[in-house]
Amino acid sequence: MKVIIPTALRPYAGKQESVSFDARTVGEALSRLTTQYAELRKHLYTDDGKIRSFVNVYVNDDDIRYLQKENTQIKDGDTISIVPSIAGG
Repeated sequence: MKVIIPTALRPYAGKQESVSFDARTVGEALSRLTTQYAELRKHLYTDDGKIRSFVNVYVNDDDIRYLQKENTQIKDGDTISIVPSIAGG
C-alpha cells in the first residue's frame, strides 16, 4: 500500500511525495512512516500518541474517523492520504 504525503509535510519526509509499506492497518502504516521519518511524528501525533485533530487520514476515499480509525484494515493496492486541515479567514 502507498502513503501519500502532503506537500506541507514533505520536508519532514525526505521530500518524498509518497512511500510504500507492507502493513495491515492504518496505524501500522503510520507507525512505519513515523519510524522512517521521525520528524513527521510531531506533526501527525499529539504528545499522548493520538492523531492530531487537524490531521485527516483517508484510505482510498474513506475518512478513517468514520471507519475503524487507526484500526482500519488495509490491503495491497490501497492508498492512505494524509490531509492536514487548513485554517483560513
